[in-house]
Amino acid sequence: MSTYRDFTLAHRGAARGTVLRTIGTRERRSHLTAPRVPTVGIDIGGTKVMAGVVDADGIILEKIRAETPDKSKSAKVVEDTIVELVLDLSDRHDVHAVGIGAAGWVDADRSRVLFAPHLAWRDEPLRDALQSRLAVPVMVDNDANTAAWAEWRFGAGRGEDHLVMITLGTGIGGAILEGGQVKRGRYGVAGEFGHMQVVPGGHRCPCGNRGCWEQYSSGNALVREARELAAADSPVAYNIIARVGGNVSEITGPLITELAREGDAMCVELLQDIGQWLGVGIANLAAALDPSCFVIGGGVSAADDLLIGPARDAFRRHLTGRGYRPEARIAKAQLGPEAGMVGAADLARLVARRFRRATRRRVERYEKYERYARLGRRDPGAADSKAAEPTAADPKAVDPMGAGPTAAEPRAVEPSDGDAP
Repeated sequence: MSTYRDFTLAHRGAARGTVLRTIGTRERRSHLTAPRVPTVGIDIGGTKVMAGVVDADGIILEKIRAETPDKSKSAKVVEDTIVELVLDLSDRHDVHAVGIGAAGWVDADRSRVLFAPHLAWRDEPLRDALQSRLAVPVMVDNDANTAAWAEWRFGAGRGEDHLVMITLGTGIGGAILEGGQVKRGRYGVAGEFGHMQVVPGGHRCPCGNRGCWEQYSSGNALVREARELAAADSPVAYNIIARVGGNVSEITGPLITELAREGDAMCVELLQDIGQWLGVGIANLAAALDPSCFVIGGGVSAADDLLIGPARDAFRRHLTGRGYRPEARIAKAQLGPEAGMVGAADLARLVARRFRRATRRRVERYEKYERYARLGRRDPGAADSKAAEPTAADPKAVDPMGAGPTAAEPRAVEPSDGDAP
C-alpha cells in the first residue's frame, strides 16, 4: 500500500528530474527576478585565481586575486586557495552564493571538472567539495561560459540573440549563447573551440593533441614565438631582449603588447600573426554556427586593434560565401578580464534564488504546523485527549504529517539542488 511518504519521495524524484531538464530555461527567464543580493564570482585561470563580490547590476564591489598553485600540486591546494579568498571576502560582505568559472571541462550537472588542461583536475567533484566547506550554495561552470553570460548581460553582447564568445588567455576558451541560454551540449563540454585541430601534426598542446587552434592564437602562442626569436638571438628581437636584460623567460604577453604599442616591428608582427589565426578560426565557427556576433575577450584582447584588426581582415578573406551572406559583427569584450568572474557571480545568483525559496517553503511548512498546534491547544474538546495523544509541547510529539519534528522543535533542513524555484 502506498503511503504519503512514498508519494512525497516519488514527487521529489520527479521534481529533481524536471529541475535538471529545465535549468537552461530558468537561466533565460529568471535573471530578471533573481534576488538582488551580493554573490562571489571566482575565475580560475591557468595562472591566477580571481575572486570578487558582485552586485545584481554586474558592478564589482571588491576584488582580490592569488596566483594559481603549481599545477603539479593536488587539487585540494587549488580548493584551499578558493576557500581562503571567499572567506576573506565574507569578512566584509554578506555573501549569498559562490559561482566558479573553471578553466576546464565541466560536466552537464555543473558539479565536476572533468578535465583541466592547465591544472591538476581530473573528474574533480569541485562543487560538492567547496559547498561542504563554504556552507553556501556553489555553482560551477566553464570560465568561457561565465564570461559569455556576463557580456550578454552587461557588456558587448547585450541585445544579441545568437552570440559566440572567444576568450584568448593562456589558451582559447569559447561559449555559445542562443536566445539567452548558454549552450553547453549533451555532456556539458560544448564550446571548447581552442582544441579544434587546425594544423595536423602541429605544435603539441597540453590536452595531448597536436595542432590545436590555441597553439596558434593565444597568449601561450604569442609568448612562445617571441621567446623562440629571442633565444635564437634574432636581429628582430634585439629590442625585447634588451628590455628583459637577456632573460628570455621574463618575456610575457603584456610586455609584447606594450612594445607593439610603442612601434616595435617584431611585436606588431607577432600580434598580427595571432590575429590572422584568430580570424581563420572565427570564419570556421561562422560556417558552423552562423551567429550574429563574436565577442573577443581574455587577456590577449587587451591588444585592441593590433589584434582585432588583423582578425577582422582574415575573417573576411576566409568566410564561406563571402560577399553573398551577412557578416557577423566582431566586437571586443567590454568587461575585460573580469568578465568570467562577473558572469560566475551572476549565475550564482540563480542558485541563491533556488536556495532561498527552498528554505522559505520549509519555514512556511513548519509555521503552518505551529498554527495547527496552537489551534489544537485552544480547542476545549482537545483536553480529553491530552492524556492519550502527544501535544505540540511534548518533546516526543510528531508533526501533522507524521514525518519528523513539530513546530515546537523545528529541525534545520538544508535545501537540496532538487528543490525547484
